[in-house]
Amino acid sequence: MRIAILGAGAWGSALAISFSAAHAVRLWARRREACEALSRNRSSPYLPEIPFPDALRVEADLGAALAGCDLAIVATATAGLRDTAEAVRAFAPTTSLLWACKGFEQGTRLLPHEVVAEALPGAACMGALSGPSFALEVARGQPTAIVLASRDEAFASGTAAALNGPRLRIYSSTDLAGVELGGAVKNVIAIAAGIADGLDLGRNARAALVTRGLAEIVRLGVAMGGQAETFMGLTGLGDLVLTCTGDLSRNRDVGLRLARGQGLADILRELGHVAEGVQSAGSARDLARARGVEMPITEAVCGVLFEGHSPAAAVRQLLSRDPRPE
Repeated sequence: MRIAILGAGAWGSALAISFSAAHAVRLWARRREACEALSRNRSSPYLPEIPFPDALRVEADLGAALAGCDLAIVATATAGLRDTAEAVRAFAPTTSLLWACKGFEQGTRLLPHEVVAEALPGAACMGALSGPSFALEVARGQPTAIVLASRDEAFASGTAAALNGPRLRIYSSTDLAGVELGGAVKNVIAIAAGIADGLDLGRNARAALVTRGLAEIVRLGVAMGGQAETFMGLTGLGDLVLTCTGDLSRNRDVGLRLARGQGLADILRELGHVAEGVQSAGSARDLARARGVEMPITEAVCGVLFEGHSPAAAVRQLLSRDPRPE
């Protein structure tokens, strides 16, 4: 299969490295100087220890990257999805498209599939790649399992089978909204888990946050059309556990730093990577309120991020809630 991967951050580079073992892959970055550096160094600055395979081609021209491709994969942050999909429309308006970003579009609160439907309405087939996957481990070839979700069952199963490999296992799903919601909201819960760990609240507290956070994800997900069983799988429970406990989790790191008293602006500047949970928190809260869905952990995270609440006060607020049946 001929694949164009659009976005050369950590995740795009990791996917390019992984898929190059069995497919003809072109990796594109928006800035020409970034492409030149990738070509010269044959590695990503986000994954410097992992050399690019000889077969991986870095392409600075979007039209050339898309020419003759069977599949385009957008691996930008969610904030770059619309612009990238609109750029694809100029060169390959009917190409099959996947996206590997998680979250909501700022301002519109749209999920990625809704953004793509507006930006690239002529796409032959489209879907999301999501699941518990740190880019560094994928690039290293460590075993990983993710999900390809599309409302087109034949496209989901056929493309998952074509991309599936011995180290990067890919399952298929038709619950596109559920898969995307799981990937978006788990990042918000991971910030809460980082706050709990940063305050040294213990493993019991972390387990409670993960469990009750999953309940929040399911409530919002079902209210927005997702299937409850989706959230018990890789893109729900699996991704939530990884992001709430893994040391490579940027969103958990945000929570850890907030608990230590660091300001949000300084945290985001120092990270140097996108932490989608910060952007997703407000959207998840607003969507939940509009649907009458109770999400106390998400509300508490928003209080810390946007309303000046201290992490300790947010925890006290959660602990003071009246007990109720689980």
